[in-house]
Amino acid sequence: MAHGRNKYQSRENRARVRELFMNEWDPIGVRGVPQATDEYDAHVAKAYVMLMDERASVEQITDYLWWVATEYMGLNPRKRIARRVQDDG
Repeated sequence: MAHGRNKYQSRENRARVRELFMNEWDPIGVRGVPQATDEYDAHVAKAYVMLMDERASVEQITDYLWWVATEYMGLNPRKRIARRVQDDG
């Protein structure tokens, strides 16, 4: 049992983070694609460790997710939002 946590509770919490990443964060737009349910798992694991083991702040998690989207994935979130506005207009 890592750091005194129940492994079943840990799995449940990771599943919640995974769901949030897929439904709320989703920088590459794979929400609803059954073959992509594990797309963000590496980032889920890192964010979970940051939260539970490192006691990261909201700002630290935000910075990590921004880094993942912009540096690791090479995305420009501002352009994505602009495209969505254009598509909706």
